[in-house]
Amino acid sequence: MPVYVVERNLPGITIDRLAEVQRAVLGVSQRFTVEGNPVRYIRCTYIPEESRCMCLFEAANVDIVEQVNEEARIPYTRVLEAIDIDPTS
Repeated sequence: MPVYVVERNLPGITIDRLAEVQRAVLGVSQRFTVEGNPVRYIRCTYIPEESRCMCLFEAANVDIVEQVNEEARIPYTRVLEAIDIDPTS
């Protein structure tokens, strides 16, 4: 399945709020999967100095990833197809 990176600008976000964001996205992703639209939230990387956050998802297409983020009500700048290279594989 393709991997997508979701870019976010989250100025002023706290670590606690970032954890809430992750829980929201994870919950919506799990619901989508149960409903027949498989999507996997992989991980998030936050760069405090720039207030930027990059989250990785695995899904059949970009539309599913955008829908997950919109339903979770988490703002994002853009969603791009990416290549996630796991050094342990």
